[in-house]
Amino acid sequence: MNLRIGLTGGIGSGKSTVAAMLVELGAHLVDTDAIARELTLPGGAAMPAIVAAFGPEVQTPDGALDRPRMRDIVFHDPAAKQRLEAILHPMIREQTEARAALARHGQVVVFDVPLLAESKGWRERVDRILVVDCSEERQIERVQSRSGWPADAVQRVMAQQATRAQRLAIADDVIRNEELSLPDLKLAVAEVWANWPPFD
Repeated sequence: MNLRIGLTGGIGSGKSTVAAMLVELGAHLVDTDAIARELTLPGGAAMPAIVAAFGPEVQTPDGALDRPRMRDIVFHDPAAKQRLEAILHPMIREQTEARAALARHGQVVVFDVPLLAESKGWRERVDRILVVDCSEERQIERVQSRSGWPADAVQRVMAQQATRAQRLAIADDVIRNEELSLPDLKLAVAEVWANWPPFD
């Protein structure tokens, strides 16, 4: 048996840093965002269906998904977003479970799922949900510092995600990553890790 943890947090929350710290503690990480990117690279398994659904204009010259163009399409058209998800989500789920199956017996499996709160079915697929939380102001500040995005671009992404309250409502464990230094964040992660029940 393996303890299955759903890890989520809004953009700029520090979720990816927490994921890396959990790996250092011995977790087996399954990154659903990385899987989605692999499926939409040149030759990716999802590309034929995406091009058939949306046309060749969503494909870059080398055959990858034109992510900015696709993002713009789904931002303005909820039906297009549903069509894209209908293509990607079953493939992501299949790959997610295949990679989870590679974990050692008894190893904690962490599913890094940016849109866990927005996606159906994750509550039933994991034993616990860990939310990395911070204020919206801190999210904007971090993304601007990291990526150089203007504040309104960050806010548009945040508007597509679950609210802070919605994420906290589904959490079994919460790491408050507002003002934590990296050493303090590592301590907070270790404390959560130590409180998870052992699975044999």
